[in-house]
Amino acid sequence: VQLQAFGGGLVQAGGCQRLSCAASGRTFSRYAIGWFRQAPEKEREYVAAISRSAAITYYADSVKGRFTISRDNAKNTVYLQMNSLKPEDTAVYYCAASTRVITIYKNEYDYWGQGTQVTVSS
Repeated sequence: VQLQAFGGGLVQAGGCQRLSCAASGRTFSRYAIGWFRQAPEKEREYVAAISRSAAITYYADSVKGRFTISRDNAKNTVYLQMNSLKPEDTAVYYCAASTRVITIYKNEYDYWGQGTQVTVSS
């Protein structure tokens, strides 16, 4: 499966942004999808994950209550709605696909899209 993340940009603190991850292929619903982010000089970190059927979602503590992950298997797309954005959310955001039911570990993701930059100004 090939993934493409888009929707990033510049937003003010307290604002909202919605990222999309579009996938190619007819087997999209067989993959759990995760969002990760990487700030300059920091390791890539897990943000959120959603299971194949969207029945299970996980969030990092840093974004819980502010971000929402969802998916539309008919459109081969996963979304990350980001609300109440903070400057510390500034990073390149990546989506990835895993054959596991769901996982938060980046080494358990098999396919990665290119990142999209999100910059939150204070």
